[in-house]
Amino acid sequence: MGVMLALLAMGPMVAVGDPVSYEKDIQPILERYCFDCHGEGISKGKFSMDRFKDLSKHLEDREHWMAIWRNVRSQVMPPFDEDQLSAEEKRTLQTWIEREVFKLDPASPDPGRVTIRRLNRTEYQNAVFDLLGVEYDTKEVFPADDTGYGFDNIGDVLSISPLLMEKYIAAAEEVVDLALPEGAAAQVPRVDIDGGKFVAAGDAKTTGKWLAFDRKQSVKVAQEIRWDGEYQVTVEYAIKGASEATVHEANLLVKAGGGKVGEVSLGWDQRRVIDLTGKVPLKKGRQEFEIALSPARAPAEGEEELFFTLHRVIVQGPLGGKEREYGKGYRMILVDGPPPEDDRAREVYARKIMRSFVSRAFRKPLDDVTINRLVKMVDEVDRQPGKTFQDGIKQAIATCLASPRFLFRVEIQPEPNNPGKVVPLDEYSVAARLSFFLWGSVPDDELLSLAFNNKLRANLRAQVDRMLADPRSNRLVENFTGQWLQARDLETLPVSAKDILGLRTNREAARVFDVRLRADMKRETEMLFDFVLRKDRPAEELISARYSFLNERLAGFYGIEGVEGEEFRAVDLTEHPERGGLLTQGTVLMVSSNPTRTSPVKRGLFVLDNLLGTPAPPAPPDVPPLEEAAEATGGEPTMREMMEIHRKNPDCRGCHQRMDPIGLGLENFNALGQFRATEHGKKIDAGGQLLTGEKFTDVAQLKEILADKRQVDFYRCLSEKLLTYAIGRGMEYYDATTIDLLVERLEENDGKLRELIYGIVESAPFQKRRGDD
Repeated sequence: MGVMLALLAMGPMVAVGDPVSYEKDIQPILERYCFDCHGEGISKGKFSMDRFKDLSKHLEDREHWMAIWRNVRSQVMPPFDEDQLSAEEKRTLQTWIEREVFKLDPASPDPGRVTIRRLNRTEYQNAVFDLLGVEYDTKEVFPADDTGYGFDNIGDVLSISPLLMEKYIAAAEEVVDLALPEGAAAQVPRVDIDGGKFVAAGDAKTTGKWLAFDRKQSVKVAQEIRWDGEYQVTVEYAIKGASEATVHEANLLVKAGGGKVGEVSLGWDQRRVIDLTGKVPLKKGRQEFEIALSPARAPAEGEEELFFTLHRVIVQGPLGGKEREYGKGYRMILVDGPPPEDDRAREVYARKIMRSFVSRAFRKPLDDVTINRLVKMVDEVDRQPGKTFQDGIKQAIATCLASPRFLFRVEIQPEPNNPGKVVPLDEYSVAARLSFFLWGSVPDDELLSLAFNNKLRANLRAQVDRMLADPRSNRLVENFTGQWLQARDLETLPVSAKDILGLRTNREAARVFDVRLRADMKRETEMLFDFVLRKDRPAEELISARYSFLNERLAGFYGIEGVEGEEFRAVDLTEHPERGGLLTQGTVLMVSSNPTRTSPVKRGLFVLDNLLGTPAPPAPPDVPPLEEAAEATGGEPTMREMMEIHRKNPDCRGCHQRMDPIGLGLENFNALGQFRATEHGKKIDAGGQLLTGEKFTDVAQLKEILADKRQVDFYRCLSEKLLTYAIGRGMEYYDATTIDLLVERLEENDGKLRELIYGIVESAPFQKRRGDD
């Protein structure tokens, strides 16, 4: 009898293979676990499960069942202090929703469709660099890309206007002029010296990357000069520091080989790159290049200080004309050197050049019609008075760069308007998807060769390994973490360090928190993701890691001793349990704060949305500002005290139960990411309880819970984010099957991040497509 009661208490059981019906199997589960709050006249959270007139339409309401499916899957519902579904009941309910409502077939996942889309700014910049060796700053030329689902490579938002098309046409001409400038076949030799190589005598920590206006100092580097002669020296630099105009000034003096290159007065300047150019005679051998700063005018009271940062120094010469070499763009385009004199041989050479360039630029099989048209264009320009073979090549390449076949990523679908037609992508499209995913750019010759021979799919894993070993894969780390974790927003994020640190002036605050720390925090985040990816570490270490990557400046800001030098290195944080993992990095803590204070709501939302994949609903309109809670107390309440007053509003309580425990668990960190034990003289209470029931007393325990108890939620969220980035569209209900497969793959392979990438490139959404509705 006891065994029978125990079985009944577990709820309805469905035998394997038995058909599952709503009335017989699903409704009893809902009645037992859900109707107390969402049925029989009660609609807590304005959500009801039994208010329907037509059962068939109710069962077709995909949005309604999506909410149930998500909340049950993540254990948000039922609340942890209510009766919970058994594992069998949960599986029965989720499987029924997926198959009967979503109409998913686990044996044949729906690949979805991706809108035809143009290259975004970053992809365009990478592509012209990989194709032509040209460093082209698209941020200065094109408007910012729209974003969708948190990323700027989403097809549905990457539209193009007539004005933008005009910019692309103009950009194509600028790019080819940079790749093949006048006289490129006999270009003046050039050497680029990175600003970080300029070092102060006796002080290796002072480099050209950061020189203060307020003291006299100089940095030098020795560079080998190959010939005697006159040289042109170009210094590319920027002014950093003050966010608002200031009267602060300094004098810049540039010397080379003991001779003066140029001198200029420096002041507040928001340009990304400023240059100073001059000519100077140099002798063969090692010559010294010097950048010297001296104070000129102090900032006014209350104004922030300025700093000089050296990007690079370009040395070109000798200018007399006797020494020449091929430029990078010339070598990449005219692979066999100058064109032959014979007309027929020039045509053959033009055909070879255009075939090599177009195959990579267009990412598709070459057609003779296009090649013939481009070769004819080269010949027609070459025959014009005053024009050359090189001019013809430039015109043909500019035409390609302005072509929709370069600017747009197109995947051919036999029946584009038939949503029931699913086809595998051709191997050229797979090559393009793979290269834009891992390199943010066009495929290389090896990918295209495999695609041409229909062998890319057979060698997919080996190609992923090869591409991740290539330096171009750093773009994946930078672009994905930059958007997923908003790390690329750090540089321009509005923040008042003065208010956060409780200092008198912005100048004092800037001495504690300057713009270099923003770049350091971004670098810390990128290096952690890179390490976990390349060293086959479990993905949950992104949350639970007891180490990080720091330099002396960032470690000092965090209060961690024993780290010296400008270079980043792995740092053991066993003695600092409050640190380690993404949650306690300055990147996450800053982007999820307000400009003058912390925000438990923003921090909680950030974790729910980006790490757990369980975002809270949008806030209701007319929510009163949190500062009203401070006024109600008549003193200086802690953040926890203000939040307790704020969520007394019944309309706010439900969402805040999700967000606040996580956000308050991070309250030991101020809005700049520094650790603190007290607030307004009171000890900070960082303990809490998640909506799913897990309790913690501090951030170290919170990280353990998220990485362990909520590990599957993290796996699912990370899979959704990376798949979204990889294929350029948001996740839909029909992607549930694919995401489940990716999560299973992580669980079976110790959470290794590389296995997730293998799984994505082998998945149906990456390998196939269907027609649009």
